[in-house]
Amino acid sequence: MAAPRKAKAAPTRNRPKKAAALPRVVVVTGMSGAGKSSALRALEDLHFETVDNLPLALLRAVARSGDRRRGPLAVGIDVRTRDFDAARLLSTIGELQRTAGVAVSIVFLECDSDILSRRFTETRRPHPLAEDLPVTAAIEMERRLLAPLHDHADLVVDTSRLPPGELKRILAGQYAGSAKRALKVFLTSFGFRNGLPRDADLVFDVRFLKNPHYEPDLRPQTGLDAPVGAYIEQDPALAPFIDHLIQLLDPLLPLYEAEGKSYLTVAVGCTGGQHRSVYVVERLKTWLAGRGITFDASHRDIHPAKK
Repeated sequence: MAAPRKAKAAPTRNRPKKAAALPRVVVVTGMSGAGKSSALRALEDLHFETVDNLPLALLRAVARSGDRRRGPLAVGIDVRTRDFDAARLLSTIGELQRTAGVAVSIVFLECDSDILSRRFTETRRPHPLAEDLPVTAAIEMERRLLAPLHDHADLVVDTSRLPPGELKRILAGQYAGSAKRALKVFLTSFGFRNGLPRDADLVFDVRFLKNPHYEPDLRPQTGLDAPVGAYIEQDPALAPFIDHLIQLLDPLLPLYEAEGKSYLTVAVGCTGGQHRSVYVVERLKTWLAGRGITFDASHRDIHPAKK
């Protein structure tokens, strides 16, 4: 029932036990065009000092200046960096954690190659590795160069189909202050035909419910409309599913919170992401509100005009 999560937060290797009290440095890296500038702006809003395109040779000095900084530091390092080398960057991070008492984590921004190619084409911006290569070849070369960072990242965020504002929400859930925070749940509906939300922690499939798409009067509506909701409510499979889903989530949420997770993404999918998944998310919103649990929600595949 649950899908492997793409957006993950795992302890950085060799981090000192009291990392929360140490100078914090977040290295933002990933595919060109995947949103690193947006990530740095989001971290700046979270009171990080930010430096983009920092030469790798300067990382040690800048990271060790924590006692002179007002707050945590976010550093953008990627293939644009003059002396970029993934293995050297990982070695420098390990050295900072072992010998300098700096808590360093890596945020890696991922994106599908075809979407990246389209973004570069639409914006007419050159890919940093595309001097003598087609954009598609440059993207694949960059992916190979960055593979070690992807594998060692503390947080991997796929921005291929990430709605505007969600990147900031994810980063806020991970890095908004060092104090213990209550778990925040993010609900999203989606259509399987458009792909899984890759940042989801838990994914639930509701394609077994009767599909309003096959009712001519309901097809142009969404799960936000009362007639669609009434139609789905008539399905005898809905009530036991909702009950079992709540019974699953109810004990899980405090366990995630006890483990220090501050942000949990729950995705509910149907075929097109218009009717059944939308309605189930709305039902979950009511349950979370009744429990006093902090949450946010969106419907990924509903056209903005229909929301």
